[in-house]
Amino acid sequence: MEHNDRSHQHSAEPHARRSMAESPTPLPPPARKPKPPLSRLMRLSLKVVDRAADATRRADGTLNRRALSLLDPRVPAISSPCRGVASRDLVLDPSTRLRARLFYPDTSKAKAKPASSSALPVIVFFHGGGFAFFSASSAAYDAACRRIARYSNAAVLSVNYRRSPEHKFPAPYDDGLAALRFLDGDPAKNHLPVPLDASRCYLAGDSAGGNIAYHVACRYASAAASFKNLRLAGLIAIQPFFGGEERTPAELRLGGGAAPIVSVERADWMWRAFLPPGADRTHPAANFAHPDAADGLDSPAFPPVLLAVGGFDPLQDWQRRYGEMLKGRGKDVRVVEYPDAIHAFYLFPGFDDARDFIIRIAEFVAESAGSGGDVGDFVMCGEHV
Repeated sequence: MEHNDRSHQHSAEPHARRSMAESPTPLPPPARKPKPPLSRLMRLSLKVVDRAADATRRADGTLNRRALSLLDPRVPAISSPCRGVASRDLVLDPSTRLRARLFYPDTSKAKAKPASSSALPVIVFFHGGGFAFFSASSAAYDAACRRIARYSNAAVLSVNYRRSPEHKFPAPYDDGLAALRFLDGDPAKNHLPVPLDASRCYLAGDSAGGNIAYHVACRYASAAASFKNLRLAGLIAIQPFFGGEERTPAELRLGGGAAPIVSVERADWMWRAFLPPGADRTHPAANFAHPDAADGLDSPAFPPVLLAVGGFDPLQDWQRRYGEMLKGRGKDVRVVEYPDAIHAFYLFPGFDDARDFIIRIAEFVAESAGSGGDVGDFVMCGEHV
């Protein structure tokens, strides 16, 4: 029996080896798409919003603004302090009907007062949305600007810039510079509800708003001598929207639906809607490496930069290259990386990263001369920041 067993084993082994040799090598299982650490409810909610917004894009390149108004209802300005911050809508330029919403904290809640003046530093803010979506009165951006004003003990001027596709490049850049001209003017004529210190002015924006903030900073730096009172103290670039004709590794890895809010297809549409007819993504509005995109960058008036990058943002490679470009030009750049952050993460106050970055903004603003007390000196909603 033992001999027979061994014989059977010997006779079977070659057959087994032949069978294994003839069988194709099994392929490894396909790599799972990376997923940001979101709850199922959050993931589903963002997917619904993405698809609803996509449905408002028409085949001819226009937007169904009426449908968008249902998806993005406006919230009113509130003249009395709400959660420590009041707001008022302003007209910045009657000729273009440029408007903005000014958010200003109730400074009576602050433990520390500015040493030199009661005037508040001002952050000129540009909302995201691919140059086409949202406004200063969108609920998410109204709430975000209110948080920034409260944490930073600063005024926030959220600009309702003209949007594409109705208004293409360079309309929002022109509107951004017009906002700075407004602040540089006679405060008595502007009828502001609180005094603002234009010598401590910051530019800020997320996504397309971060792109606008950068180009406005370059324009300011090119013409800084023409401003009488206003001085830029900093640029807060929150996951700015830049691009090019190539597809970066992050776009290939995340831009096919693995991450919410930004997709390659959606971003391509936004660039086509914004850029001049016939232009591609090598245009200086999209490509910060273009020589024409650097006008003013070498000026000493170009301000220090706080740059936020998210690890689940398909645009992250462009943002890192942007930071490297600025550093290569000798600029003061502070990069804050959030490995688990999706695009526009800071709009979601429930995320720990969102709270952390709002505090980083407050610290960045507090560094300007005479800006007052520490971040921790400001009390909000019953708890210290």
